[in-house]
Amino acid sequence: MEKKRILIANKFYYPRGGDCIVAMNLERLLKERGHDVAVLAMQYPENVDSGWNDYYPSQVDFAGSLGNKIKAAKRLMGWGDIITSFTKILDDFKPEIVHLHNIHSYLSPVLAKLAKKRGCQVVWTLHDYKLVCPSYACLQNGKPCEKCIGHSKIHVLKDRCMKGSLAASALAWLEARKWNSNVLDRYTDAFICPSQFMATKMKKDGFDPEKLRVVCNHIDAEKQQLFNSLNAERENYYVYVGRLSQEKGVETLLNVASKLPYTLRIAGDGPLRKQLEEQYASCKNIKFLGHQNAQQVAALLSKAQFSVVPSEWYENNPLSVIESLCAGTPVVGARIGGIPELLNADYGLTFTSGNRDELKQTIGKAFDTQWNNDGIKTVASSRFSEQEHLKQIEEIYGLQPE
Repeated sequence: MEKKRILIANKFYYPRGGDCIVAMNLERLLKERGHDVAVLAMQYPENVDSGWNDYYPSQVDFAGSLGNKIKAAKRLMGWGDIITSFTKILDDFKPEIVHLHNIHSYLSPVLAKLAKKRGCQVVWTLHDYKLVCPSYACLQNGKPCEKCIGHSKIHVLKDRCMKGSLAASALAWLEARKWNSNVLDRYTDAFICPSQFMATKMKKDGFDPEKLRVVCNHIDAEKQQLFNSLNAERENYYVYVGRLSQEKGVETLLNVASKLPYTLRIAGDGPLRKQLEEQYASCKNIKFLGHQNAQQVAALLSKAQFSVVPSEWYENNPLSVIESLCAGTPVVGARIGGIPELLNADYGLTFTSGNRDELKQTIGKAFDTQWNNDGIKTVASSRFSEQEHLKQIEEIYGLQPE
């Protein structure tokens, strides 16, 4: 296979969140395939050494002094040292492909413009809904919102969607106006959407459907090996693994679980944890475990009858579903966002998001179903493997498999 010079850009370069982990994993996979890979991120104290740190643009911060805020606002618009930093790495590394990840706010979409003008192929993996929703999440007052999708982005300003702040919302509106779908389409060859649901929203917002490519998230090989090493017997409980916050639907789940005879284990932390622990302290069938490390989560999933993903917002391509299936554990998932795309009758069951009665019935049905756990794990470990993910990425790059 032809080897390429590929520049990966993400605003941070340490395992801060899903976007960082995906970008860093892709860097590793591409290097293992023999490609020459460079990295661009924002200067940040927690970054690990990439070998390219000297090229990083300076850190910006939207808090603190007026000077800090002005510098950060300039970065949103693609002004200042972001241009000189990116130009220098383009000059020195001479990439053929520039693969963007999470670049808004702390880097800038100006990277797509500069790369395209250099003749680079520009690929952009989307990790949130920022290109269609200026406040990232398609949420308003905790409920799904599409006011800006396919319409003027003025609603982010009118409704103060950015942290309830007029100033922050105004900046988000200006950023969305400058980097609109027409502009970004012009400078980007392919937008990688982790779900068909996201691709549909991008199309609705005016992005060229020919440039929208759906590539599912993957599970890293070490985690899959961890799942494969666990052969414990299934125990009589179901599990929720995730953030304890309103949009995740955990309040709906706990309300239902408190009325059922089955044991629910809750793994995770978040703003609602203390409130929920106090509210359900008397429910002996609900066990709060707090934050769990990777080994503990793997053990929980591998022993559970099934997991529940009760989200009430537009989940894109949730790793909670993917990891559960790779553990051989079926999923009861809300029919919202990209969740239903990951499931069928062999892998799990779905219910109407936020519907307590339907969730209650679905949990009961899941306990009554004889699941083929080994079959679920076998299919999922292939479907969500690193190798399958890399194959699809290289096809988007235009590379032919060996």
